[in-house]
Amino acid sequence: SIFIPLSFSHLQAKLSIGQREVTVQKGPLFRAEGYPVSIGCKVTGHQGPSEQHFQWSVYLPTAPAREIQIVSTKDADFTYAAYAQRVRSRDVYVERLQGNSVLLHISKLQVKDSGEYECHTPNTDGKYYGSYSAKTTLTVIPDTLSATMSPQTLSKEEGEPLELTCEAAKATAQHTHLSVAWYLLQDGGSPATKIISLSKDFTLLPGPSYTERFARSAVRLDKLGAATFRLSIGSLQPSDQGRLFCEATEWIQDPDETWTFIAKKQTDQTTLRIQPAVRDFQVNLTAESTFTEGKPLELVCQVLGSGRDPQLQGVWFFNGMEVARIDASGVLGLKEGYNERASQGQLQVSKLSPKAFSFKIFSAGPEDEGTYRCAVAEMTRAQMGSWQLLQSKQSPDSHVHLRKPAARSVAVSTQNKQQAVWEGEALTLLCKADGAESLLSVSWWHVPQGQTQPEFVAGMEQDGTVQLGASYGTPTNHGHARLEKMDWATFRLEITSTTVTDSGTYECRVFERVRSQARGLSWMQKTSVTVKSLASSLQVSLMSRQPQVKLTSTVDLACIVGAGYSDLQVPLTVTWQFQPAGSHVSHQLVRVTHNGTIEWGDFPSQFQRRTKISQSSFRSQLLIHEATEEEAGVYQCKVEVYDRNSLPMNGPARASASSHPLRIVISLPESKLKVNSSSQAQELAINSNAAVECGILSKTTGHLQLAVIWYFSPISSNASWLRILETDQTNVVKYGDEFHTPRRKQKFHTEKVSQDMFQLHILNVEDSDQGKYRCAVQEWLLSANGTGYKLGEETSGVTELKLRPTGTKVHVSKVHWTENATEHGEAAMHCGLESAGGSASLFSVTWYWAGEHSGSKKLVHLQHDGLLEYGEERLRRRLHSYRSSPADFVLKLRRVEMEDAGEYWCQVVEWQLHGTPSKWVSQASDESQHMVLTVLPSEPSFPSRICSSAPLIYFLFVCPFLVFLLLISTLCLYWKARKLSALRLTSQREKALWVGLKGAGDGPATTKEEEEEDSRN
Repeated sequence: SIFIPLSFSHLQAKLSIGQREVTVQKGPLFRAEGYPVSIGCKVTGHQGPSEQHFQWSVYLPTAPAREIQIVSTKDADFTYAAYAQRVRSRDVYVERLQGNSVLLHISKLQVKDSGEYECHTPNTDGKYYGSYSAKTTLTVIPDTLSATMSPQTLSKEEGEPLELTCEAAKATAQHTHLSVAWYLLQDGGSPATKIISLSKDFTLLPGPSYTERFARSAVRLDKLGAATFRLSIGSLQPSDQGRLFCEATEWIQDPDETWTFIAKKQTDQTTLRIQPAVRDFQVNLTAESTFTEGKPLELVCQVLGSGRDPQLQGVWFFNGMEVARIDASGVLGLKEGYNERASQGQLQVSKLSPKAFSFKIFSAGPEDEGTYRCAVAEMTRAQMGSWQLLQSKQSPDSHVHLRKPAARSVAVSTQNKQQAVWEGEALTLLCKADGAESLLSVSWWHVPQGQTQPEFVAGMEQDGTVQLGASYGTPTNHGHARLEKMDWATFRLEITSTTVTDSGTYECRVFERVRSQARGLSWMQKTSVTVKSLASSLQVSLMSRQPQVKLTSTVDLACIVGAGYSDLQVPLTVTWQFQPAGSHVSHQLVRVTHNGTIEWGDFPSQFQRRTKISQSSFRSQLLIHEATEEEAGVYQCKVEVYDRNSLPMNGPARASASSHPLRIVISLPESKLKVNSSSQAQELAINSNAAVECGILSKTTGHLQLAVIWYFSPISSNASWLRILETDQTNVVKYGDEFHTPRRKQKFHTEKVSQDMFQLHILNVEDSDQGKYRCAVQEWLLSANGTGYKLGEETSGVTELKLRPTGTKVHVSKVHWTENATEHGEAAMHCGLESAGGSASLFSVTWYWAGEHSGSKKLVHLQHDGLLEYGEERLRRRLHSYRSSPADFVLKLRRVEMEDAGEYWCQVVEWQLHGTPSKWVSQASDESQHMVLTVLPSEPSFPSRICSSAPLIYFLFVCPFLVFLLLISTLCLYWKARKLSALRLTSQREKALWVGLKGAGDGPATTKEEEEEDSRN
């Protein structure tokens, strides 16, 4: 095993100055069984020696409080016996990276290696200050990775296509990524050569030897379905011979956000034999039959036929002797004499194209007159790198003779023999004089299109002095002009970057000084050139293989540039724009310049992580992996064309064009979910265990999560479906309201048996578990932004669970019963057993009530041990349930109310002891007929009659109060009258005494007024 040391930049660390701190790699870590793991530990802030010691221990899940010592850098006896053998064999060891950091290596993980690992550093400081240990969690998961391909031997011919497929899959519960690579293994002990791979982040990467073939789509890797990967090679080459295999690697992202491989598998090998193709061809030699002394002589050896991209070797013969050779690798070899002429620039032997060889003498002489012949051999690479001859052909002999110089003439032409160039392309004009060799001067003139006045471009004197016209001397819109003398009579004018205004007529004037003439001789020749605008033929189109993209699939957009100058390789800059659905604002996604520089726009950063941009000549491709709803909208691409001769590009573009808008719609995939809908029945013995199956017949392809919900309907015919439990798309188990008690959770649990099978386990089946069971399966799709979408839901068939008869059966009396009760009185309902059961049986009874306009509800439950459980606590004061005899159960209602009217019934359950240790288990149950209770209003009593009459209440309570007030008033008047009478009598007596006293002295003193007053009184 090869271990890569981990940098401690991703270790969790909280370092305080002067305080000792121990840190380990952040967990939890998940690694596959049978593969290596490396865990880093580091100590900082210590004051002791620079080299610290480390001790590793583990706490297993079976005994989380027990420390098991593994290995130490200080003490060889530190290791416990459980790890002694593995430490001695170096399966477990510690690698020191620095004095204060180490790595714990486990070469081959076992399931029992799961646990909490602790790194401890013994104290070397003067005092204890800080932390001296740290822990992390390691979980060893099963190795579920598989990679398969049937071994075979294939024989192919060169140029034939090849397709190979391998199956690579994983079933890891954690979130992992898969990478797949194809390799070629050749004889000779050389390492395997990578052909192409799909990385863990879904990027296609060709091997170094296959980069060029991948760029032209001759080598491809396609994913077919969820686990099939296909390698396609369009045209086989002899170098493809060998043994091919597929390698799958599973990756997981640790909490520090680094990706680590946890499993790797290779398939069996496919042996590929390639028979090189033998292609017939002919060789022709092209040359002028005569040549002029001092003039160039060129012979071209042309291959006609052969296959595509042949590997050719050319050999030249003069008068039957080999003079030059160019092998298949392009290495030139010259014979004595010709080697010296080539070094002096008089001779050039070159390869003009894959099928054309040139032998050129720049200044031919009489010694070059003779017979020429060329031979061409087709070669192929052998396994060890040497060249192997396939076939060889020779051209016919060509006889070349020396001729005398002809009269002088001037010829003007473009270098490529074309009279039209594209804007920005270089324009090269040749002016060639013929005749006797002498000193010449030349001048070039330009008559723009639509004008008559010529404009001076450039000139060269006999001594080589060059003059440039006013418009061509400095960089302008016309670009640079350059005049060169190729030989004594050939002059080349080059305008490196043309514009549309460079169209028109070019005139070459050649002047020769003659001693016999004072003015000399001159000749002139013209040619017309058209400069075509780049914008005139620029067209941009935007295409997509699938405008309707399924969620989490790939958005594939291609920006195709059409132009008449596609062979120029002009620099292109492509800008991708995007207008989200429902928005009127367009964003710049990305801009790719001519040199591959990528400039991202203002779109969210997660867009960049899922986007791949590839650009080649006249084509740009935008791939958005794991598409979400945010990528729905209108896309458009803009292309700008620059001048390749004026790079770096600082000025404006020569031409630009935009594509039509293309709308991309993101939709949910169509669900292919199907669940087994067949119904079945199971008959079980009481207190046994049951398993109800939920089988999936088909699923939607892709990385989907499943949620499974289990339902139960009691054996009663009108019972509704109750939710038992649910395992949602994140594998979290949730119990229903009726099954949330600890006892129900212990009884019911679910298990995923395989990818397509789920089971509901029911422990210790009892009578209350009888009924119907079914499951509902949901498909969920999780997008890249974390949003979950439910694709579909299917319900399974019904599984009916019954208990096998045990010989006893509860029978409740089915007599129809009706009773009338008086309001505020009492009522008693009876539930009778036709038999009291065996002596080992106990019984429980549950009473139910249903009103005329309301649903049914449970009133009270008398358990088999006599404990009463009320449906509502307020019923405890008015209801009482008891067993009056072994075969009779009574429900008694105190103070009956009008709303108590309705139907009552009971359910009796038989219980017996089972198991070791024994416990009470329900055996069977039965329900009674519905009993109807009618509540009659009570007869009114005398007090109630009085209270029911308002006038009488007023009379009885108000009249006595009025009589009492009248009596008090009468007594008060009577008392006041008595008091006044007593006062008058006293007054009369006093008067009589006073009169008697006065009469004794003065006589009577009574007046008439006094007598009248007395009479009134």
